[in-house]
Amino acid sequence: MSKNSNSKKEINKKNFFYQVKKIFIAGLGNEKWQSVSIPLFSILLSLIAASIVIIIIGKNPISAFHNLLQGAGLMPKPSYAGYKSIVTDFLTLLNAMTPLLFASLAVAVAFKAGLFNIGVSGQMLVAGYTATVLIGYSDLNGVLAKPLVLLIGMIAGACMGGIVGWLKYKFNINEVVSTIMLNYIAQYVLSFFINTYYIDPVSRQSKYILNSARLTFVNVEFAGLKMDLSLGIILAIIIAFIVKVLMDKTVIGHEIKIVGLSKNAANYAGIHVGKNIVLAMVISGALAGLAGVTYYLGYYSSIQPKVLSSVGYDAIAVSLLGNSNPIGIIFSSFLISIIDKGSTYMSSNAGVRQEIASVITGLILLFSACGEYIKFKIRTSKEKDAHRKEIAE
Repeated sequence: MSKNSNSKKEINKKNFFYQVKKIFIAGLGNEKWQSVSIPLFSILLSLIAASIVIIIIGKNPISAFHNLLQGAGLMPKPSYAGYKSIVTDFLTLLNAMTPLLFASLAVAVAFKAGLFNIGVSGQMLVAGYTATVLIGYSDLNGVLAKPLVLLIGMIAGACMGGIVGWLKYKFNINEVVSTIMLNYIAQYVLSFFINTYYIDPVSRQSKYILNSARLTFVNVEFAGLKMDLSLGIILAIIIAFIVKVLMDKTVIGHEIKIVGLSKNAANYAGIHVGKNIVLAMVISGALAGLAGVTYYLGYYSSIQPKVLSSVGYDAIAVSLLGNSNPIGIIFSSFLISIIDKGSTYMSSNAGVRQEIASVITGLILLFSACGEYIKFKIRTSKEKDAHRKEIAE
């Protein structure tokens, strides 16, 4: 009797897991929607894992995530300082998101060519410094200064990216090695020039740029509020759609993707591999340059010596989460910006250390990196089920 009871339990257990597997495959198995469903599943897993971490340290995860959304400007706070509201918090979030969106697009374009542009932070710094020195301290009016800041940032970033692409093409130097080395070179060479010629003795950062060259309107008074208005966020969203069209609808994008998938196949098809590697890195660098000017001459108005922005590294997580799809990257950069901007308020109100936000971002990156593995498991499971049906018939 006990043997029959145990066998029934085993059968019920197997049936339960089989039903769970069926639901899982039904939700994530549609290849048409996997570019959306798998990232959402990755986010869900990361939030569950983060909740477990928060519970372990003795805090309430629901309260913590509520405070996170309040700090990011997506939910109202109990009270606000003068001239502030949920609107000003949300606009600050968009201001912070702008360079992250550009940087993530830069990483994504390199990914499409089979390249890993880990030098976005260095390219941002070179673009920000060049635009600061040439335009940020000039007497040009805003109508001329702001477009020139964007143009110079793109050119400076494109030159840095082009160097990496050329080294890869000409000498087969791994782009990870060259970008890391160029990051260090940019960091310390530009730090020398800032400390020698442009240092502010009070802040110990570069001298503040003039408002005419800044890509964010700061403390704009409207309806009794003082808000920061980013000029770059609309441009960043437009460029995301342009990159989408470039990659999916043009010969250039088609060739870059073929090179990324297989250099041998590209050669066989008559595609110039070296040219497309350099071109992909030039485009990636130009986008990183836009990230640099919207960061150093937008979100901030000066440069801290010897420090590389973490935006270039966060962009890797954002690009992976968005499946290197420019439209997906808009939403993933919004999510990572929420985590980043809301972490301070979460720390002060929920008592959850600010580093937990970095843990959440890291978990998202970890689970996003498993996206291909999840696709593989779903595909093999569907093949096994199809094989069983054939045998049964």
